[in-house]
Amino acid sequence: MLPAFVQARKSLLTPFNLITGVILLAGLVVTVLRFTGGLGAVTRLDDNNPWGIWIGFDLLCGVALAAGGYVTSSACYIFGLKRFHSAVRPAILTAFLGYALVVLALHYDVGRPWRLPYPIFLSQGTSSLLFEVALCVFLYLTVLFIEFSPAALEWLGQRTIHRLVVRLTLVLTIFGVILSTLHQSSLGALFLIAPSKLHPLWYSSYLPVYFFVSSIFVGMSMVIFESTLAHRYMHHKMDQTHIDESDAVAISFGRAAAFIMMAYVGIKLFGLALDHNWHHLATGWGLWFLFELLGLVFLPALMFAVAVRERKLKLIRWAAGLAIIGVVLNRMNVSLIAFNWHLPVHQRYFPGLMEIITSVFIVTLGVVVYRFIVTRMPILSEHPDYGGPTH
Repeated sequence: MLPAFVQARKSLLTPFNLITGVILLAGLVVTVLRFTGGLGAVTRLDDNNPWGIWIGFDLLCGVALAAGGYVTSSACYIFGLKRFHSAVRPAILTAFLGYALVVLALHYDVGRPWRLPYPIFLSQGTSSLLFEVALCVFLYLTVLFIEFSPAALEWLGQRTIHRLVVRLTLVLTIFGVILSTLHQSSLGALFLIAPSKLHPLWYSSYLPVYFFVSSIFVGMSMVIFESTLAHRYMHHKMDQTHIDESDAVAISFGRAAAFIMMAYVGIKLFGLALDHNWHHLATGWGLWFLFELLGLVFLPALMFAVAVRERKLKLIRWAAGLAIIGVVLNRMNVSLIAFNWHLPVHQRYFPGLMEIITSVFIVTLGVVVYRFIVTRMPILSEHPDYGGPTH
């Protein structure tokens, strides 16, 4: 029989831990280079492309993919759909980590990260969309922290504070929905100031509506996707309630997502007609636009509809994955791919290796923290001393 320390070392040397360790080490090296050598040492940003992958992916996609928090909590506590109760805590945790990582990513992107609190506390520019986004993200991150705290308080055995926070559940949910509505749409509104830079197929006065509506169905898709991964890799941490309710949550969210995605396709086509941009569909950009809209929104909507009717859970999960890819591609198109589309190829932005390493590092860090929390706190199970989770 092997000694205890040898067994412990072997348990740590798993493929997941080895790959994660390499990514984290590489990310830390790039982090040191970024904060000692400045933006120029690690990015390909310039005057034509002041926003790169750290904004396009880490921020725009991160905020959209974290929408499952407000979607699930509002369904459970505002609309009274208690059958989604077991999905709330995982969704809130994912949203909290998502927004926390967005703020972390901003420290890499902003030239003077120590000035990030200035717009909120010192120099409010109340007519600026960036101020509104910053304020809403700051407030919503605080709300998510409080919404997540009951799980941590149960783990720590803090009953008094736990009871106080639980009483605020409905108020926090309503406040969170209001803040999410504001900043999800405002992220789209940011690009309204660039009609000459963003391709006409993606530029529209309805951009705020597009961003908000797409955040709803991608939030539902993320809940389905996260539940799929949790069942596969964290099944031993789930109690019977979470196992029994997960299929019903996937089917209900798949049904709702199908309707919302069809509405999104209709809104996009309406915006296209209103701006008289049909002729662009006959170009290469038009084919790319149709691939995004039909291949990664309309198709998964149909898949959701068929899967819900036939109760095919595997198809629902595939549709959720396609929907997530579709929203990620949309955010990347708006912020990077279709942005500055008129410039020559050699002047277009493409992220450098260290920028990509940083983004992968931030995502990996989120996965590690999520895994740490789920294995220790009552996220996928009910705490026996508290009569089940309240979030």
